[in-house]
Amino acid sequence: MDVTAADWDSRVDRLSAKLPDRLRAGLDWLREPSRRPVRIVAAALFMLGGVFSILPVLGLWMLPVGLALISQDVPGLKVPLERSARWIERTWERLAARWRKPSA
Repeated sequence: MDVTAADWDSRVDRLSAKLPDRLRAGLDWLREPSRRPVRIVAAALFMLGGVFSILPVLGLWMLPVGLALISQDVPGLKVPLERSARWIERTWERLAARWRKPSA
């Protein structure tokens, strides 16, 4: 199956629809094209926080969030991010199936 940038955009839309209203409104505000400078700074700060994951509060969770934000402005990141998300889903499903399997 071919992966496109539109697949990543639809994934982000589906996931943002699950957020609480205030967070969804903030994310929608940040994704507007006119918010590019704010989005770039926020993405850089998230990625920097991901690098310093050994510190409290900062963590590896910040790196993918920063990459997802910057993908709005660097379309070349959308396809690799979608492929990574699909790989994570497949791996998670495989592990979950293995954990659920009754032991003999």
